[in-house]
Amino acid sequence: MAAPTDIAARRTVLNLVFGSMSAQVVAACVKLGVADALDGGERTVEQVAGACGTPTDTTHRLLRAATAIGLAVEPGPGRFAVTEAGALLRSTGAGSLSAFARVFTDPVMLTAWHRLDEAVRTGRTTFEQAFGVEFFDHLKTEPELAAAFNAAMSQGTHVAAAVLPGAYDFGRFTTVADVGGGDGTLLAAILGRHENLRGVLFDTAEGSAQAADVLATAGLADRCEIRAGDFFESAPGGVDAMVLKSVLHDWDDERATTILRNCREALPDGGRLLVVEPVLPEAVADAVTPVMYLSDLNMLVNLGGQERTREEFEALARGAGFAVADVVPLPPSGFCLVEAVAA
Repeated sequence: MAAPTDIAARRTVLNLVFGSMSAQVVAACVKLGVADALDGGERTVEQVAGACGTPTDTTHRLLRAATAIGLAVEPGPGRFAVTEAGALLRSTGAGSLSAFARVFTDPVMLTAWHRLDEAVRTGRTTFEQAFGVEFFDHLKTEPELAAAFNAAMSQGTHVAAAVLPGAYDFGRFTTVADVGGGDGTLLAAILGRHENLRGVLFDTAEGSAQAADVLATAGLADRCEIRAGDFFESAPGGVDAMVLKSVLHDWDDERATTILRNCREALPDGGRLLVVEPVLPEAVADAVTPVMYLSDLNMLVNLGGQERTREEFEALARGAGFAVADVVPLPPSGFCLVEAVAA
């Protein structure tokens, strides 16, 4: 008979091996609207199947699996209710991660992962080998997925947006630019807390497509300018602070340095560059969620970038005319604020 430690070890490995299947349960729940169907309390299998337009027997099987991985509970035979985690898969509502789940379980995101071993052996991104173009160029050919990606980035920003505006003194500035700011979720949070501050949202036309609506809904259209541009070519002038959230980790050191140099050229000598990204410890630590290390590998296979340690951020900064002044954790977001000044 296997020892208890052997059984626990086997269970750990089996759960990891079946992890990709668990992710597809999440994907199916999002696509079928299971969390929406369970909104409001207990529902029978028949009620969920009717709402989702699916057969009762297969719906029951999906609900059992969703319950087993923590997305639902079964208070009585054939009756299900959504858990707090499962509620995050509703299509709308505060804190929704439905678009995030949709994108990160999509075959476009996962195909390059099937060649992770090759990426580790060669150090080269495998997405382009699979699709013939770089990740962001491929998104341009799939408008629906691109829109979902933009929504996913917005959903992934909400926790940081709730923390950052109160964790740093933005009141010392007159104008802050969010470079690669997407739909403006983070910048809207900063401007909403600091009423005397003006903003510039700088991104490509595709990346900022939803920004006008987000800023208008927040009542900030008159305090924030949207500028279309490419951060590989320039950064917006006329500001005394810049934010880069989840930008540098998309790119290798050479291209990340190009972005930083453009920011340095546009910022006055007394300006501040604020990089919002995970900062990995020098050695793996329990305090850092495994998601950050998986994100690092996602950058490897899909984009060619990486998550970085403080030392690696300091090296990037030096190469672009900056010096890292401080690194401030932003719990519970998993991000840190890396403050850089002119060297």
